[in-house]
Amino acid sequence: MAGKESPQGENSRTGTQSIERVVGMLRVVASRGRRGMRIGEIAATSGLPQSTCARMLTRLEIEGLVDRDVATRKYFLGPLLHELGLLARPRYRLSELCDGALHRLADLTQDTLYLSERSGMEAVCTNRALGDFPIKAMPLDIGIRRPLGVGAGGLAMLCAMPESEAEAIIQANGHRYEKFASFTADFLREAVAQGRARGYAFIDSVVTPGTGAIGIAFPRNNPVGAISIAAISGRLGAERCDDMARELRREVRKIEAAMLGNAAPAATEDE
Repeated sequence: MAGKESPQGENSRTGTQSIERVVGMLRVVASRGRRGMRIGEIAATSGLPQSTCARMLTRLEIEGLVDRDVATRKYFLGPLLHELGLLARPRYRLSELCDGALHRLADLTQDTLYLSERSGMEAVCTNRALGDFPIKAMPLDIGIRRPLGVGAGGLAMLCAMPESEAEAIIQANGHRYEKFASFTADFLREAVAQGRARGYAFIDSVVTPGTGAIGIAFPRNNPVGAISIAAISGRLGAERCDDMARELRREVRKIEAAMLGNAAPAATEDE
């Protein structure tokens, strides 16, 4: 009958919703990296009733997709995800491709370097290198995922996107930015505009007071990742940021060339 969903259509929609819930649940657990989350935090973040979260987590634990620490009652990503990840073959092993650049920049700047990779409307920290400067910005755990724009890596990716795409992501993530101190969608729009004009993303004392970072995304116009340099605010004067951005841009161009299978590009005048 017209206007009514067929039983097959209803089953398909229910199945799709179930998959979306499972993926959403895994993303929530992953959002804390290796620190784990208790069920109350998972329910609050996901927006699902705690009873629903409990049923889903129980099943996911049986399947090996999450793991529960009996002592802390925290949930972590499970062993099956690690096993499946070993079999996955991404086009670029970005973490390996960028590892040399991260360590060269960490040695040069003595600050903390991060690689962020895009995952939908989020940025995931997938690699880092620590410099020797004794006072460091708060380390970001590998595996932490945050909405695009929170942190210099995610902000750099927004700066590198077409304006319409960046705006759509800012609007979609608007409610999520409110969970971070001093963060609003309007603040982020201004930060993106400034980053495009400056040629690199810059953020200071917004996510973590007293610390900041610069970042550059790659490849241009369709970013899949970004490298950022994080430091205490006192080390991020305008002249030093410009100098670090110049070195960062050199390394990013080498990475872009490697992604295309070409030799590293020749230096340009701004280098």
